[in-house]
Amino acid sequence: MLKADKGQSVHLSGKGLSIAVVQARFNAGITDRMTQICRAELILLGVKERDFKLVTVPGALEVPIALKALADSDDYDALIAIGCIIRGETYHFELVANESGSGVTRVSLDYGIPIANAILTVEDMVQAEARVEEKARDAARVAIEMANLLEELT
Repeated sequence: MLKADKGQSVHLSGKGLSIAVVQARFNAGITDRMTQICRAELILLGVKERDFKLVTVPGALEVPIALKALADSDDYDALIAIGCIIRGETYHFELVANESGSGVTRVSLDYGIPIANAILTVEDMVQAEARVEEKARDAARVAIEMANLLEELT
């Protein structure tokens, strides 16, 4: 939700964390910008450039399998899914939105790795444009916060 009340912020430090992003290329004008903003936020919060990896896939439905491969490697403290699904005239929007979201969650739970889901699901390009910056920054913050939390809990 745009400009939602996200509660009180916690101290975020990406120092020592290794984070990978899986970016869908479909709607690349949006997803390229999201990845750039997300990467900049991760670095601002202390993630080293060498500890950042970017993997691109054709679309949102391919994001979960790339996340699974990264989780299999056991090289990352958190993952980030980036994509943009814009409603069309058919049921395909619901299929892609539901299945990509379900796949992201399944990988996270199956592997016990935090995954920030920044796959936008919007009605039109105007909504997508309005959400790029906030969603990308949130994804970086969520990945760092959850990686640190899981470290504390385990």
